[in-house]
Amino acid sequence: MTMSPQVPDHDGPPPVRFAFDRWTWKEIAHLLSNLPMAIAGFVYTVLMVSIGVGLAVTVIGLPLLALGLQGARLLGRAERGRARGLLGVRIEEPSPMARVRREDGFFAWLWSSLKDPVGWRSVLYSFIRLPWGVVTFAVTLVGLFVLWPVLPYISRFLTNADRGMVRGLLSPSDELERRIAELESDRGVVVDTAAADLRRIERDLHDGAQARLVALAMGLGLAKEKLTDDPEAAAKMVDEAHGEVKVALQELRDLARGIHPAVLTDRGLDAALSAIASRCTVPVTVGVDLPGRPAQAIEGIAYFTVSELLQNVSKHARATRASVDVWRSADRLLIQVTDDGRGGASMDGGTGMSGLAERLDAVDGLFVLESPAGGPTTVTAELPWRDRESEKSAAGARTA
Repeated sequence: MTMSPQVPDHDGPPPVRFAFDRWTWKEIAHLLSNLPMAIAGFVYTVLMVSIGVGLAVTVIGLPLLALGLQGARLLGRAERGRARGLLGVRIEEPSPMARVRREDGFFAWLWSSLKDPVGWRSVLYSFIRLPWGVVTFAVTLVGLFVLWPVLPYISRFLTNADRGMVRGLLSPSDELERRIAELESDRGVVVDTAAADLRRIERDLHDGAQARLVALAMGLGLAKEKLTDDPEAAAKMVDEAHGEVKVALQELRDLARGIHPAVLTDRGLDAALSAIASRCTVPVTVGVDLPGRPAQAIEGIAYFTVSELLQNVSKHARATRASVDVWRSADRLLIQVTDDGRGGASMDGGTGMSGLAERLDAVDGLFVLESPAGGPTTVTAELPWRDRESEKSAAGARTA
């Protein structure tokens, strides 16, 4: 009965125990710290609101109120941290205040700060906590000396009310805030991915085709000098240069295919995925069942996802066969790549799986990997479906 319970996996309080275990002491510490935190928050809130509202008729009143609301956000963060550490309440941080561009000016920042819902909810939380802090401090202090046999149950009852207040007033206000935070994270992934692709293209051009063309130009220059003195040597150098041109053209074709293959633009996913499958080191069966062509961006992501997965099959899977299936279900484009290889693939195994998952997540996609040791490996990817015709209509409307 005196053993400490394990930390719960779910977001909820641990089971109440009659004995004074570590969770009970954490809850008691939270209840006793309510009073000093409530006093600090109440004093800050009253001073901030009274000074800001009282001086609203002057130039500095509203800016002071705006700064005070940003300070209230910090108080809310401290309370979330206290609840997380002492009560085990896992609450996501609200989205940051909307950024205002410098060219928008001072009044845009002022208005954005004054209408910040997170700051105002933190103000409300700090204002109503004072009487509750007095009650919880007094009851817990008396319970330590008089009601200690049942204090674990009293502390659980009081901290459940604390948990409710923290969740109600200090958690993200609605799904929109969480969505904003997700989109901000996804935007960073997209920017990093685009930058990495540009660096890869620049490196391939510099180390491949560009270097080969420089050598070709030098060879043709030497052949020109030898044209009159040694025609046979010049002809041999021109012949070598002709071979270099063919190699350079092939490298440029491969690079263009890596950026966006022509077959995908002209004939769609079915033909493009079949072309990828033909270059795989194991036999690949391709099945594409789509009512039409998705938007260009979605089609491109689907193509490069399958390309990366089949490269992993060729390099790491040790498979004898693989399959690619693409179909539409409601408003989702689904991709499934399966191989009969050795399995054991993971998101952190250095096979590029984590990068694919990040790219799909950036466009509201989903990436699921099932690869038990010994195989088989099945990768399922989902992408949002957008019709190509509706995309063209929206682009035409923007142009108009």
